Amino acid sequence: MTDNIGTEPQSKNRPGMLAPVFLPSAGIIIALVLFTLGSGDTAKYMFDTLQAWVVRTSGWVYMLGVSGFLIFCIFLAASRYGDIRLGPDHSRPDYSFLSWFAMLFSAGIGIGLLFFGVAEPLIHYTAPPDAAPQTIEAARQAMQITFFHWGINAWAIYAVVGLSLAYFAFRHRLPLTIRAALYPLIGDRINGPIGHMVDVLAVIGTLFGVATSLGFGVAQVNAGLGHLFGVPVNTTVQIILIAAITACATASVVSGLDAGIKRLSEINMALAVLLLLFVILAGPTLLFLNSFVQNLGMYAQTIIERSFKLNAYTGDHKWLANWTLFYWGWWISWSPFVGIFIARISRGRTIREFIVGVLLVPTAFTFIWMTAFGNSALGYAMSGEGAGIIEAVQHNLPLGLFAFLEHLPFPSIVSFMAVILIITFFVTSSDSGSLVIDTITSGGHLNPPVWQRIFWAVTEGVVAAVLMIGGGLGALQAATITTALPFTFVIVLACVGLIRGLRMEAAKMRGAAVVPDVAIGGSAASWKQRLNALLAHPGEAEVARFVTRIVTPALAKVAAEIEKSDSRAHAVLSADQTELRILHGDEMEFRYAVVTRGFLRPSFAYIDPTEDRLTDERFYRAEVHLLEGGQQYDIFGFSEDQIIHDVLFQYDKHMHFLHLAR
Repeated sequence: MTDNIGTEPQSKNRPGMLAPVFLPSAGIIIALVLFTLGSGDTAKYMFDTLQAWVVRTSGWVYMLGVSGFLIFCIFLAASRYGDIRLGPDHSRPDYSFLSWFAMLFSAGIGIGLLFFGVAEPLIHYTAPPDAAPQTIEAARQAMQITFFHWGINAWAIYAVVGLSLAYFAFRHRLPLTIRAALYPLIGDRINGPIGHMVDVLAVIGTLFGVATSLGFGVAQVNAGLGHLFGVPVNTTVQIILIAAITACATASVVSGLDAGIKRLSEINMALAVLLLLFVILAGPTLLFLNSFVQNLGMYAQTIIERSFKLNAYTGDHKWLANWTLFYWGWWISWSPFVGIFIARISRGRTIREFIVGVLLVPTAFTFIWMTAFGNSALGYAMSGEGAGIIEAVQHNLPLGLFAFLEHLPFPSIVSFMAVILIITFFVTSSDSGSLVIDTITSGGHLNPPVWQRIFWAVTEGVVAAVLMIGGGLGALQAATITTALPFTFVIVLACVGLIRGLRMEAAKMRGAAVVPDVAIGGSAASWKQRLNALLAHPGEAEVARFVTRIVTPALAKVAAEIEKSDSRAHAVLSADQTELRILHGDEMEFRYAVVTRGFLRPSFAYIDPTEDRLTDERFYRAEVHLLEGGQQYDIFGFSEDQIIHDVLFQYDKHMHFLHLAR
């Protein structure tokens, strides 16, 4: 038997559709799609009115919430909680750093960087909020604003959601859904109407957030094909493109995380790096180096001011609605998607590794990208060579990237490469989003049925197409900001739940430290028994016999005595009787498991120099695992009585923890 304890979050539902989440989510989304198709201009007016109301009355919620999430992340990374692993104590990351970053990048920001990398700095340069247009000050402000919108504030939203989900799913074996983060606040009620409502909000927010990105992506693919091959730029072509690329995304999501999404993520990450290096080396390289350093300084200098700026005294909310609040709404609506996705690929990392990786690595890459594309475009514009880029951005925003690439060598080849990159980002965003929604609507199962994956992949494409028909990118922006508002409060509650869970864990550690390490009274191992255990290198069959003959009866005796003596506790043995759980109602359960693990034999274990070392180089240990993971000690050779005393010793520590936590 191998060590597979705690590798997957647990769910009480069988794999398949979780009706109280799937049906309301699908019903609401279908109703909105039908309303948008049937109401024509009324839908556009409604989207615009709703966006204006949210911005006017609730902009402070977004600004304060996003800033608070960043402060919360910094606190956790710097605190003693940073050493806690997202999984059992013995777990290690499932993916290499490069694969992890590639999937993180592709799911979170890929399409946005290509769409806004050139366009956003030029828009702020030509229409800055607080400077004269097309001046040096406007250029400086353009990069300040761009860095702020794409900096650590945005990734803090992803980090708090992903961290909460990974902690409760992989460390406490709860379902990998948004409701799990509320467990410390409402207990088992997460499996009732409150939990269902939270997950429905997550599904709707995720779907509209992904649909917004798909809208941006397809508009830019259309612009690129029009630029290269003269394909008409209109809604009909964009809907055809959505259908074609959604079909590719559906095939990818059916393939699963490792076969489809991971490979595509690594491919488009490689393409993105190649495109970035080409722009840096073929463009104004010295300008890139100088402006990158200066942009970092300006970002550090202005981040606090911009994090709380709401134009309260001027009353000018239009610019905020179109930019900062849209971005915060976009990030928040994406947070269930990206949060669950990065949680799923981050098992085994410490909280500190997770926060530093999620906040700093994508942000650093984004800043390099925005400087390479944005500052280069600004350089051409300020020198008088970039009039065509400005005109393209003002009249057809997605065309800005391709107008910029015309100023570099091999423009047609590079533009075609950019189109391919946009398509691959489109596919990875869609299939990653579909996989996350599948997970939520199946109650947290990581391998939902294929028909459900297909349903949500197709639904994302349909919603993107309908919103493009019903109001274009403006409708997508309005839908994003509106659906993100209620979910902001869910994230706040998730932060409260996470800190409460971490404090409970700290109390457990204190309890373990306070309880004296008592000897196994009357059953202490003799020195010969201890020496034999240290020198033993048993085979797998020998350890299996020990578990069957000694461990299983010992755990069964403890379970029977608990059931007989304590009416408030319920003892449960696993099917193979190598794991004992003692349940205490709504309080944290106790777990004692014996896991057989194989290791390479140390060289000093080969006493006979003539022995063939290749015949059997492995030995096995019967290691103790508690709820928090492996304890790194072996009980092979213990008597039944000694094992019972060891269980009681660990249970004593657990009961002391419950006393401290009450």
